[in-house]
Amino acid sequence: MRCKHGSANVQALEFMTTTPLPPSASARVRLPQTTEVPWVRYTLIGIALVFMALFLVLPLAAVFTEALRKGWSAYLEALKEPDAWSAIRLTLLTAAVAVPLNLVFGVAAAWAIAKFEFWGKSFLTTLIDLPFSVSPVVAGLIYVLVFGAQGWLGPWLAEHDIKIVFAVPGIILATMFVTFPFIARELIPLMQAQGSDEEQAAQVLGASGWQTFWYVTLPNIKWGLIYGVILCNARAMGEFGAVSVVSGHIRGQTNTMPLHVEILYNEYQSVAAFAVASLLALLALVTLALKTWVEWKHARERRAAAELPPEAPTSSRSLFASSHSSLKAAS
Repeated sequence: MRCKHGSANVQALEFMTTTPLPPSASARVRLPQTTEVPWVRYTLIGIALVFMALFLVLPLAAVFTEALRKGWSAYLEALKEPDAWSAIRLTLLTAAVAVPLNLVFGVAAAWAIAKFEFWGKSFLTTLIDLPFSVSPVVAGLIYVLVFGAQGWLGPWLAEHDIKIVFAVPGIILATMFVTFPFIARELIPLMQAQGSDEEQAAQVLGASGWQTFWYVTLPNIKWGLIYGVILCNARAMGEFGAVSVVSGHIRGQTNTMPLHVEILYNEYQSVAAFAVASLLALLALVTLALKTWVEWKHARERRAAAELPPEAPTSSRSLFASSHSSLKAAS
């Protein structure tokens, strides 16, 4: 009898696991709770909120409070000062040059690593991660060693009256070094997850390499690309260590906004220092808002794509096919 009951139980278990439940029965199935008890959740949330208030919100509020301590007139006067205005212009110029160059490099590196197999691929990936492991000060010293007056190329540059170190080109090079992994590292896992099926389908349809990138690859990576550009721009504007080594701290010429804040603070001009620092804080807040918007937009687009009927999905392949047919018709 025990064996019969045991075999009957096994058969009943197999039937329950292989037979789908009706909607009414499946709706009543409840998985075991995996969350903590309420007091543990509230304690962890409270600790996180206190930590953020003490180490993020409070210092940010202190920056704006000190910047406006003597009123709006002193705040605006500190920003209109010639050296501060020169630092703002140089910071914007550095970001305007470094970010597009890193954009081109990041897309090319991600394309090569994610879509192709070649010798030295792992070595290239390691080189991309190098600025994450090297101190920015060491990166600045590397450029001084290469392009400085006593460096490897220093005598040749001096003979041709070319200034790299203690000039704007050195600041741009140092900024590019510390920021170039951001875009590539954002795109590589995204492209690897997407695979190369759609690119191969585009080539079968007769597309060129540029058409494949423009109509197939770029629409698939646009949100990751925007996200990487935002992070790259934020780091470029706030970089201090590498730029401090190669700039020379020449007022009105090679001081970016972080370097100008340091000089003003060392000279006990706290209101002017916090006024310029508040601009960097505003840039950080704008970057955070853009990051949040990109994530929300991406999530909204994914939800909209998931709600499409399976018989008529909107994909990059269909977009490319329609674009390719229009190009053929136009030609």
